[in-house]
This record gives sequence, C-alpha cells and structure tokens, in this order.
Amino acid sequence: MFFQSQHRRDCAAKQEERRKTLDGLPSSFFEPCTEPENKVLDLSLSELVQRHNAGSLSTASILNAYGKKVVSAQKATNCLTGIMIQEALVPKVPAPSTGSDGTDIPEQPAKLLSGVPVSIKDCIDIEGYDTTIGYSSKVNHPASSSAAIVRLLHDAGAITHVKTTVPPGLLGLETSSDLFGRTSNPYNKKFSSGASTGGGGALLACRGSVIEIGTDLGGSVRLPAHYCGLYAMRSSIGRFPCQGTHSPVPGLESVATTSAPMSRRLEDLEEFWKRVVEMRPWEYDHTCVPLPWRPVNLQETKLKFGVVWEDGIVSPSPACRRALEWACDALEKQGHEVVDFVPPSIPEGLNAGLQLCFGDGGAAFFGAVRKDEKLDPVMVAIKSLLGMPLWLKKFMAMVTRKSTGDEVWASMLETIHLKSPAEERVLVVSRDEYREKWHQAWEDEKFDFLLTVPHSLPAIPAGTAEKVTLVSAAYTMIFNILDFAAGVLPVSFVDRQSDGLPKDFMKSSDYKKMGLISKGAYSVYDADKMHGLPLGVQVVGRRFEEEKVLQGMKIVEDALEACGRKFIPREF
Repeated sequence: MFFQSQHRRDCAAKQEERRKTLDGLPSSFFEPCTEPENKVLDLSLSELVQRHNAGSLSTASILNAYGKKVVSAQKATNCLTGIMIQEALVPKVPAPSTGSDGTDIPEQPAKLLSGVPVSIKDCIDIEGYDTTIGYSSKVNHPASSSAAIVRLLHDAGAITHVKTTVPPGLLGLETSSDLFGRTSNPYNKKFSSGASTGGGGALLACRGSVIEIGTDLGGSVRLPAHYCGLYAMRSSIGRFPCQGTHSPVPGLESVATTSAPMSRRLEDLEEFWKRVVEMRPWEYDHTCVPLPWRPVNLQETKLKFGVVWEDGIVSPSPACRRALEWACDALEKQGHEVVDFVPPSIPEGLNAGLQLCFGDGGAAFFGAVRKDEKLDPVMVAIKSLLGMPLWLKKFMAMVTRKSTGDEVWASMLETIHLKSPAEERVLVVSRDEYREKWHQAWEDEKFDFLLTVPHSLPAIPAGTAEKVTLVSAAYTMIFNILDFAAGVLPVSFVDRQSDGLPKDFMKSSDYKKMGLISKGAYSVYDADKMHGLPLGVQVVGRRFEEEKVLQGMKIVEDALEACGRKFIPREF
C-alpha cells in the first residue's frame, strides 16, 4: 500500500467508502422485494407523487423498495459511485402548524415531484459529495453547493438517493474507470451499458430509480437508453437546467453539453419534463430560457416522418435496421407518411463538431488524468491522434485516400488537431452554415419528425470500444451539433435468427466497400452473442420542440403496440 501511487490509493479509498456505505444499509435492503414493495415499483411517477403527497405512501416505504433494487443493481452491474439512502431515510423535522403569534400557518402546497427517487450522474454537483467525473484526482473534493437541477429537485420534493458511474471525462462508448470499475449491461454482463450515463442506464433498467439525470454531448443519455431498453431525450441548449453540471470540455459553447433525463417509462419521462418546467427552472439557472411548458396533442394528426437510413459512416447493423423498419412499418399502418430522407452530409457536420470539441488539443479533457490512470480506449486513440505532428497526419490521410478511398477517416486524420482562436471562429461559421443546410432541407420537406437508429450497433461487447470508435456515435452527436431535440425509445431485442449477417459477409462486396471505421464497428457485431439485447429508435424534432418530440415518441410507441410489437422490458 505504501508504494502505491496516489491514484491507486484514491481509487481504493473511494471503493472502500462505497462498500461501507452499502454495508451500512438496513439488512432488509439485501432481501428480495416483497409484494407490496413490487407494487410501489410499479407505480408511475404521477401515482407515486399523488400517494406521497397524500400521506398514504411514506418516504421509508419508497426507499425500502427502491433501495433493494439499488443494492441488487450494484451487485449485478456495478453502477453506483455514491449512496445517499441513509440520509434520505432520516425524517425531516416538520414545520410548526402555528406561527409564533399563535396564528395558523397556511398548509404547504403539494410538491410536484414528492417522493420520486432520482439518481444523479457523477458529473453533477450535490453539496457535500464528490463530483468525480470518473477521475481519481477529483476524489476528496466535495461540492460546496448543489447544481441547479438538484436544488430544483429538492424543492419539488424528489429524493436524490444515489450517484451513478461514468467513464473518465465522460467521453467513450463504455462506462469503465479505475476509480469504480466497469459497469455492465443488465441484459448481458459481457456487454456495455453505454456511456457516458452508463451507470444511470444500468440502474434504471434494474428499476433502482424512477428518473436518472444525465448529460449529453454526443449521445450520452441516448446511447445508454438504446443499449439498456430505456427512454431518454436531450433538449435544446437552455431548456433544461445545466448550471453545476460538469462538461468533458468546460467552456465549450460551440457544441454544448446539455443535462437530460432518462426513465423506464415514456409517461414518466414526459411527466417529469413537464413538472421540471413547471418549477420554473430559469429561476434556478440563469442559462435556462424562460419558456413554459406547451402542451401538444398529435394523437389525431397524420404526420410526416423522414427516415435517415444511413449516416455515411457506419451503416446500421441488421438488428438496428430491423428496429427502424418496424417503427416505419407501424407508423405507415397508422396512416402516417414515412419517406426516405438523405440529409446534408453527416460526416461533414460531425467533422466540424469533433474539431470544435478537441480544438484545445484535448487539454481540458486530459488535464485531470493522472499518469497511471487508465482511459477508455476510444480516448486513448484520440489522445494519440492529437499528439501526432500535423505533417504526419496529413501524410497518413493521403495514404488512406490512395489505399482505401476512405474519405471520412482521411478527413478526420488531417483536421483534428489543436486550433488557434481564428481557426475556431472559422469552424463556428462552418457549423452555422451547416445548420442552415439542415434548416432549409427540413423546410423544403415539411417534416414533423425524423427517425434514425441511435447507433449502428446494439450494446457492444465489453472492451471493444477501440474497434467501434467514437465516430460511430454520429447518429446521435449530429443532433447535438445541430442543437435539435432528440429522444430514444426501445423497440425490440436482438434476435439471432432474424438479425445475423449474411454468410461470408466479410468476403462480400458490401463489406469490401466499407470504410475503415465501418469495418471496425462490424467486426464486433454478432447477432448470436447479442441475442436478447435491447434495440431502440431515435425520434428527432427541431430546436425547442421538446414537448413535440415526446409526443412523437408516444406516437411511435402506440403504433408499435397497435401492431402487436409493444416493447416489454425484462424484469430484474
């Protein structure tokens, strides 16, 4: 122990702190849920709030049920960084019913999120607790104040009972760190739960929370939702409170990180969104737009859906393509118009976005990393790329073009490097010109929504992120670059019979025509091993159309149910 680095000592101490906190929970938390507790878990968010406000369901009863699932989720998936259940169980001293002069004090109004267990991603500040962001260097630095969303939740009566795991610095396709270990997928421990809100995704799938508050820079709530059979929506910048949340690239405004909720049920996600906005988040967070909730009802409306089948980088795997086909078929059977849409070049937009994200040469991201700290392989590759001399990258790009014709990878090689302020401003202009192309295309087509896969693959096998690469997240990240509202909902599961690749696919002309990034992604796809993993689709609206996107998700879900294809999650 004496010869261990500070990094190793901090990792060991933090894991021991977590173990002791878990072991200190009441012994009943380590037992299976009783029938009454399962009924508590089955309550919708609205029902939970109503019963808690009415006094017919106590905080202890709620935490007894959810606490058991927290314990079993941690054992099954390793999804927690901090446990605050004991503090939440301590009864609050009730306010006196009369004032000091003997007059009656008015009865307190019902709270909008009373009794709702909400888990918090470990990049969001809670006063008195570490915000590690997956780095050991952040240990033993408790936040001096809570983030805006946490203060809002507490004022609304919610229970923040746990914090959830993230990869170091929040960038990657898997949630794994030296600090807390690897978080696995609840459906199959050999696969990723996604990133960077992977701990929250695993916990929700195990029914350990009603809502997870995550963040999203390139799909960080939508990928875990896709991988774990959940619902999530990233909002436009300024719609959801973000003050006190930590970005992987602090200060980056050109591709901003947003806070975003995830849930096990669509009705809970919509109800949560509505209640947060009704709490007037702009009074908690100066970055929030003072935009009230605007009810939308599209149930009797025939809508136009554009479908993006390809991102020009990695084609959807058979399983993910089938899920998107199911959604399209179901919508058409309900009378909606579903048309193919070839958007402005996604590789072009992604390339501009990645250049902006790493315009500082990775200084913000890698600055907190200790020398012996292990990173996600995706980020190791990015660090290596950023560290190469520009002349060498340009030479490699030239060779790539001549030998493989892979323009996407070649352009990444020669453009992702440290930028001057002048170069960054040119990129912001390019980003805005790119946004205008999308705006005009949407106006020309008069879409109500777009549909895409959330990712070309189902949950990836543990340890394969380097092969799949961060570039494969284009289906989600492009909408961060555009600042569109985008939600993911579960549709189906991988089926080994339906979703396998054609025999000798790796020798086929289709495979040979793939670029290097696509070949790397397809090298980990195996429908037989992935059998039973969830599959989602992504519903996209325009800026500040959060209410509409939630309705669009409901229309897709209802259409699938009408076709006998209702998604039923596995019980954990």
